[in-house]
Amino acid sequence: MLQVTDTIVRYGAITALHGISFNVEKGEIVTLLGANGAGKSTTLRMLSGLHAPESGTISFEGKDLTQVRAHEFTRLGISHVPEGRRIFPQMTVEENLEMGGFVRKGSFDDDVDQIYSSFPILRDRRKQLGSNLSGGEQQMLAIGRALMSKPRLILLDEPSMGLAPKIIQQIFEIIGEIREQGTTVLLVEQNAAQALRLADRGYVMENGRIVLSDTAENLLHDERVRAVYLGEGV
Repeated sequence: MLQVTDTIVRYGAITALHGISFNVEKGEIVTLLGANGAGKSTTLRMLSGLHAPESGTISFEGKDLTQVRAHEFTRLGISHVPEGRRIFPQMTVEENLEMGGFVRKGSFDDDVDQIYSSFPILRDRRKQLGSNLSGGEQQMLAIGRALMSKPRLILLDEPSMGLAPKIIQQIFEIIGEIREQGTTVLLVEQNAAQALRLADRGYVMENGRIVLSDTAENLLHDERVRAVYLGEGV
């Protein structure tokens, strides 16, 4: 579904991604692991058109996205849930969802009812401002807003950040349900153990490079990954 080949991204004189290559197959959950500053969020921003690669290629369902403008990515079937949620705080829950579905044709009511079925708490909060929601509710809203465009690939950047353990478990259950409903997932997550238990495959990033890739099961038991990202001695 997604093929990234030798992509380089720079911020001025700073190279953020050093020729990374990876792929995501339809129906998978793939996770990117790494410390802060490893290039994970930059990778997702590149894949949603916010940072064009200086060189290399990005192919989605056989279409070259390298020169595609950012606002076209959603129309092509890619949605991005950014780090920090980035909901519209002075808009209601329902207005946020409506913004997420602006590229879709068809009935808004049918689409939003599907989101409310997945996130019942949002139905209860539908007339409340985004700023009045809890952190977990805001994350659900951010994911629901992204799903309103009916993406075939969803990019999730640190969905568990700042949330209580009970809510984190709920968010990961929701991510699993998203895959079951037919949406492929590329997940950036600091909670490496949770991410690897959920994912099919993973890539480990360091300093803008991919240094390790394997099945999630193998990475979960890899001594290097356990020592650096799972906080376990080897």
